[in-house]
Amino acid sequence: MPEVNYIQHLNAVFEQFRQDSRLNPTHISLYLALFQLWNYHRFRESFHVNREDVMKLAKIGSKSTYHRCVKELNHYSYLVYVPSHNPFKGSKIKMLKFETTSGQVVGQDVYQGVPNQGQAVGRSNKHIQTLQNSYKLPQPKSENEVLEFFKKQKWPEQEAKKFFNHYQSIGWKIGGKIRIENWHASAKNWMLKSEELQNEKRVSQNIASDERSDRNAQNLHTVRNKDYNQPL
Repeated sequence: MPEVNYIQHLNAVFEQFRQDSRLNPTHISLYLALFQLWNYHRFRESFHVNREDVMKLAKIGSKSTYHRCVKELNHYSYLVYVPSHNPFKGSKIKMLKFETTSGQVVGQDVYQGVPNQGQAVGRSNKHIQTLQNSYKLPQPKSENEVLEFFKKQKWPEQEAKKFFNHYQSIGWKIGGKIRIENWHASAKNWMLKSEELQNEKRVSQNIASDERSDRNAQNLHTVRNKDYNQPL
């Protein structure tokens, strides 16, 4: 379970909202609803959500609006969204951490009152710039950088090469239109989706195996008092 400072995270992410012109009130409402659920789950690494519950909490009335906004929050590297495509299993959400590197809340000096001789303003702006730069990773410098990142995440080299070749071939854009802002987040999203597909494959294989076992058991079942005069 990641260590999350509730106040520092919210102040940092609100500062990011202020600078991000791509967002509208629905994005922010949806993010806060998901943050509340993340808090409910005690800031777990990832958690599953029910679409209807999230829409109700975020005051979103349209399914298409919900899907558009959650996908865009994923593209903008505020969270990682892994749809389940299964009505009986909620989609998986992984919230990305937003905090200043020094532990200071973004904009803290502004909230405390008038800055002292202009020093606090410069310090606050420095934290904002550090935060902004830390989440701008449009693409890796080389394939080796991707291999190293996947290795640290304990994922096979083959997956790293597949990830690099896929995004290298489409110019590091999502859907051919939206430029990736943080390839680390995209890589983690790739890992989660891969893990989800592997789990679904294992479940399908287990179901198929159980069905074969049932058919074999039925074929082996015999009736003691069988009438052999009846035609086959």
